[in-house]
Amino acid sequence: MRDPNAVDFWRGFALVTIFINHVPGLFFERFTHRNISISDSADLFVFLAGWGLRYAVGRSDSETPIKHVVLRVFGRAVTLYAAQMVIVVIAIAILGASARFLQNPLILEWINAAAVFYNPIDAHLGLAILTYQLGYFDILPLYVVLMLVAPLMVLIHRKSPNWLLPISILIYLAALIFRLNFPAWPGRGQWFFNPLCWQLVFVLGFTMARDHGPGQYVRKHLALIRFVALPIVFAGALMVWFQWSPDPTKMPSPRLLFIASKTYVSPIRLIQFLALVVLFSAAYPLIERNLGFLVRFLAMLGRNSLNVFCVGSLLSLVAQVARISANANIAIDTVILIVGIALLGFTAWISEWRDRLEPRPR
Repeated sequence: MRDPNAVDFWRGFALVTIFINHVPGLFFERFTHRNISISDSADLFVFLAGWGLRYAVGRSDSETPIKHVVLRVFGRAVTLYAAQMVIVVIAIAILGASARFLQNPLILEWINAAAVFYNPIDAHLGLAILTYQLGYFDILPLYVVLMLVAPLMVLIHRKSPNWLLPISILIYLAALIFRLNFPAWPGRGQWFFNPLCWQLVFVLGFTMARDHGPGQYVRKHLALIRFVALPIVFAGALMVWFQWSPDPTKMPSPRLLFIASKTYVSPIRLIQFLALVVLFSAAYPLIERNLGFLVRFLAMLGRNSLNVFCVGSLLSLVAQVARISANANIAIDTVILIVGIALLGFTAWISEWRDRLEPRPR
């Protein structure tokens, strides 16, 4: 078990805020940073996933052989896919049981689940090939795609390190200009998290974590970059606070270059997020010195991010059902918050307890 660090801490922070934000109407939702930020914890989660790829690749002075990287990353993709299948099946069961118990068939249509109950054959095929995704359960499919292409990213980085980020930016811009996205099926529409755009967030996390290239440049000029980032974050907060955003009908084509879009991680969102990351990085040492327990707790969540994310996703759905069945108020929301975070902590603790029980090789 590794000691607490900034990456695990912020990953744990993202997991807690994702749990809170996935319970629409929860009183404490208004205190998460998405209320003063164009971006939210999804951006942070994907960025840190890219940052974590550094550990699979190894440092520049002792890089892991590429065949080991491929096996490790593909194995991670399989694990993520299996996790997605498990939590989706449980989520469907929660919706079905809730609809029966509460005698409310409208629950069957929550979180884009109607097709599961009314068109089950196509819906289950779509779930299996990831083209059909339930609302709030749609980030792991993105993560699976990113893990499948991660070996190619690593190979490009090793052979031509200066080309990885430009290639990623070109794919991102092409997706914005021509509105490219993965199709959803059954039904119409596209992926909520567009892999062609979100891959840039992932690649930025990877390149910023490296000891050379863009990561080295940012560390060398960190003080100046933070000075530039501060007004960007402040401007983003004002935009969200006063609910101001560019009118899409008045923007020139391609409009996605000028409006705020989560699906496409449009430039205004991406730039604000990167500025936020720069400022967040300055806060960790202060938090570590003064809030040691919080750091240890959130870092524990971050070390066990997949298990915690899966449990948190299901808990948020249970919380939605609980709120509608109990006529939610601030007391119920407080219970949901406390019990939910406690169960996230228990999930992380039991995961590490189980790992400690495994016999070590002699």
